[in-house]
Formats: sequence, C-alpha cells, structure tokens
Amino acid sequence: MTQPVRLSKRVVEIAGCSRSEAEQYVQGGWVRVDGVVVEEPQFKVLDQQVTLDPDARLVPAEPATMLLHKPAGQDPAQAASLLVPDQRWPDDPSGWRLHTRHFAHQAPGMPLEPEASGLMVLSQDGRVLRRLKEDSEKLEQEFIVEVTGELAPYGWKRLTGGTSYQGWPVAAFKVSWQSETRLRFAIKGVRPGLLQFLCTEVGLQAVAIKRIRLGRVPLSKMPPGQWRYLPVDERF
Repeated sequence: MTQPVRLSKRVVEIAGCSRSEAEQYVQGGWVRVDGVVVEEPQFKVLDQQVTLDPDARLVPAEPATMLLHKPAGQDPAQAASLLVPDQRWPDDPSGWRLHTRHFAHQAPGMPLEPEASGLMVLSQDGRVLRRLKEDSEKLEQEFIVEVTGELAPYGWKRLTGGTSYQGWPVAAFKVSWQSETRLRFAIKGVRPGLLQFLCTEVGLQAVAIKRIRLGRVPLSKMPPGQWRYLPVDERF
C-alpha cells in the first residue's frame, strides 16, 4: 500500500523544483489538493489530485500587517479574533493575496482602549510592532470624540493652551469642532484616559472615541469589524 507523503514532496515531483522552492509554492497559496488551497508543506497526501497554479511565482512568505476597524467595547487583546477571511474589507486596495498563515500570531501595535473604536494595527512583523512602540510619542493620531455637556467659560483657551496628564506634559495638539457634539483631535503621545481627561477639564464628557488616523495611515471608509492589509508601500 502506498504511504502518504508530504505535500511539498509531491510538488517537487510535479514541478521538478527543489524542496525549498516547493515549500515556497505551498506557503504562497499556489498549490491545491482536490481543488482546495493548502498552505502547509507538511500536509500529507496519498492519491488526491495535487495541482500547481499556472501563475505560481516563487516569492518569500512575508509577514502580514492588518488594519482593523475595532468596534467599541472590543477588548484590544482579543481583537485578533476579528481577523477572519470573511471580514476582509471588499475595497481593500493592497493587492495582497489572502493566506491562512496571515491570521496566526497577530499582535496589536499601539492598541486602543476597550471602549474606543476605530483604526487598530495588528501585525506578524516584529519590525512594524517595534517601530510603533519606538515612535509612539512621535506619531500623530487623529480622533473623533463625541461629547456631552457645556464648554466651560474660557474652556476653549484652556483646552488648546497646553496641560499635563498623570505627570506627563501633553504635547501641543490641534482640536476643532466638527459639529455641536463632536470634537476632532490631532494629537501625539496618547495615553489611556487622556482624551477623556482633556474633555473633563473644560466641562465636557467624552461619550464615544474613534481613531480615524495613525500617522499617515487612515481608517478610510472601512466598516466596524472589517479589516484590510497594510500595503508594503504604505508607511505610518
């Protein structure tokens, strides 16, 4: 009786390539077993039909960075659970091919507070996560904050005149009214509770917070709960 063999070995037989090249083909999502894409080179096959995509290219398996529209109330530590194939934004402009391996070991960078919504970054790439950590004080973030209450006398001057929070000076920032109940902040060095504190200082209460930009990367029109890839040429 014929014994099962690794999928990568079968690809070597089909394509006449090396083992390492066969593994790249499999990990790149170019190999189908009975019509279904399989991305694990160690997957065992027996008499199934194994086919190699005619357009297959040998490219390294790059780690993926994903941009998620985190819903309000979602624990950022659990946000990776929202990264599922069916929730990919249909208008994702990245051009990335979807792979099963992209959903493993996704870690958050500059996470949002649980009650906040908006743009959140998750990545398999240690370089991206390290950059976000090192530049957390320098990257400008943009937020829309829904508020209630009445602006205190001279509150606007106080809000825009500089302050400190938990012993840390708050870097100069820009704030403007978007409507009678909505403020727009462009601010660096955001810490948990900072935006709520700034609103409280001038007689307002922040009832909803949404991050719409991180550095040069916008949330765009992506609906809550959906995600897209960060293109290789898009930088924070």
